[in-house]
Amino acid sequence: MRAILVRVAVDHSYGCWNAPVDPSSGRFVYVPIPEKDGTTFLSGLAYGYDRVMPALNEFCEQFSLHPTDRLGFPEPLKKRHMHLDPDFEHLTYGDRGDRRGAGISEMTESDLLVFYSGLRPIRPVKDKLIYAIVGLYVVRDVVLARNVPHDLRYQNAHTRKKEIGDPDIVVRGKPGVSGRLERCIPIGEWRDRAYRVRKDLLKAWDGLSVRDGYIQRSAVPPTYNNSERFYDWFRRQSVKLVNRNN
Repeated sequence: MRAILVRVAVDHSYGCWNAPVDPSSGRFVYVPIPEKDGTTFLSGLAYGYDRVMPALNEFCEQFSLHPTDRLGFPEPLKKRHMHLDPDFEHLTYGDRGDRRGAGISEMTESDLLVFYSGLRPIRPVKDKLIYAIVGLYVVRDVVLARNVPHDLRYQNAHTRKKEIGDPDIVVRGKPGVSGRLERCIPIGEWRDRAYRVRKDLLKAWDGLSVRDGYIQRSAVPPTYNNSERFYDWFRRQSVKLVNRNN
């Protein structure tokens, strides 16, 4: 078994915003990064940020936040399309198989794709952001995006586009053991001038391929040194996986 840790969702570099999380309950809103300007889509498959507004408003109501400011959601994003990837509703994740996703393109059945995000807490906590696991796929298969049948192209951001990149791949997760976490699992802390996986978790997982658990930003997603040990730890967290984006 192999396991790769992949950063997803809107953040300061991609969207200039971080989605909210309640640090007490772990409830969060999944808000994808924006799509590249100029991207053209198949008919009816251009998804705007209006799709996440109901979830953000519901979050505000649940935690008694001011409902009209949507947690400071950036006005420019409302005019852009979002890159809904991973798509937890369809259990897919797309990437470029020749660059950042080269290792992902080599994954096989029952490998693990672990998704994490930098989320902004709605109440003061130790660090400015909460780095947390937000989803997990047990891999069913990995296919070239251009080989996805036309009637299934709606299932991933890389295949909703009119033009599919030659190296693009799509990972499909196994139903029942894959999905978005109903509550996120915090794993990070600010340490040595960067966000890193907490030392107690590095010990519990037997470490990552990156130095001192660095997860703030990386060109190549880190891998787990001991995937089985991580997965045992993950299952002990008893967090429900759901097949929906919010």
